[in-house]
Amino acid sequence: MTDSLLDAVAARRDDLVSLTIDLVRFPTVNPPGEAYRPCAEYLGERLRRRGFVVEYLRGEGTPGDTDRYPRTNVVARIEGRSPGKTVHFNGHIDVVEPGHDWTVDPFAGVVKDGRVYGRGTCDMKGGLAAAIVAAETYIDLNPDFPGAIEISGTVDEESGGFGGVAYLAQKGYFSKPRVDHVIIPEPLNKDRICLGHRGVWWAEIETKGEIAHGSMPFLGDCAVRHMSAVLAAFEAELFPLLDTKRTRMPVVPEGARRSTLNLNSIHGGQTDDFKPGLPSPNVPDSCRLTIDRRFLLEESLEEVKGEVVAILERLKRERQKFDYEIRDVMEVRPIMSERDAPVPTALAQGIRAVFDREPDYVISPGTYDQKHVARIGHIYDCVAYGPGILDLAHRPDEWVGIDDMVQSAQVMAIGLDLLLRGKV
Repeated sequence: MTDSLLDAVAARRDDLVSLTIDLVRFPTVNPPGEAYRPCAEYLGERLRRRGFVVEYLRGEGTPGDTDRYPRTNVVARIEGRSPGKTVHFNGHIDVVEPGHDWTVDPFAGVVKDGRVYGRGTCDMKGGLAAAIVAAETYIDLNPDFPGAIEISGTVDEESGGFGGVAYLAQKGYFSKPRVDHVIIPEPLNKDRICLGHRGVWWAEIETKGEIAHGSMPFLGDCAVRHMSAVLAAFEAELFPLLDTKRTRMPVVPEGARRSTLNLNSIHGGQTDDFKPGLPSPNVPDSCRLTIDRRFLLEESLEEVKGEVVAILERLKRERQKFDYEIRDVMEVRPIMSERDAPVPTALAQGIRAVFDREPDYVISPGTYDQKHVARIGHIYDCVAYGPGILDLAHRPDEWVGIDDMVQSAQVMAIGLDLLLRGKV
């Protein structure tokens, strides 16, 4: 079966490239959530023709869901000829905005030099296409397979996944007995298995002030100056502390094996969208800072929050008129699957067969939808594995290698065979 799968997947190289190009040409930019439904319907129709039962599920009531931008997910399932386990391939269809400095059309799916270029090729439409071709090839070679195969195209991963995998997990689509094993073809390189990710705490800190005329700032209280004290304390105390924290998790790249803090955005004074940008005549009475704190398996969420709150409380005691509010935006605890669980074991055998080497086991520096599969669905046999180089994600001239997609599809087809036949 292994040799047959390798040859059959390789023979579908052109189909794999064509599918990737078609997916890239849907400009599924998030935010706001463009072209979700037509992209989902394209996937659903392809899988329906292959014998899958297809459902479209809108994440109603989730952040960003509107009639103009519905959070439309597609889930397709095909039953085998006998009872068994269910293997689910999940890929997100949303992409980030293209940004500037592209040398090709980001939504054309340009093929050159053995690569497919375009926004989302690497993260992660190339991976989703590879998973689909792997599953279709396996079914054609082994129509009497046991168990079931599922493929989903979900939305909003780039903004937390709440209208996509989180919504579906709450509806039971990522829970036993429906699903046993989950593979998410995120771009972590074709010979690496990603066992999980660091934790994340997004929060907004607001410093308070008192409005007054800008010519008489002594009559007011400047919230921006209070925020400058927060930033100075972070530089003097928090950043040095985070630099001392290291993890046993095999996080890539090396710099992410420590705790990190990103100051994501800061807003103070006149309304953010004020045009044409004339100066404000007021003392600002509010300043807001969004922080993105990534933390390690060795840290608790309570500890992570406590480090920030301790600084804010000290400033409140020591700095005249200092007052603040802090609001949670998102919190996700770190996760790391066991490398000897069935999914990583099956994929490892596929990597050995395709590349004749042992796989590397890594942890992602950022979160992805495994967090919802585990936290809500309680499915822990889940990893990320797919083509693409992580460093290319969200960059201009994003690309995925065609050979990489073919080889990753071969690995996934072998892993699927092993999982369904219970050979791990």
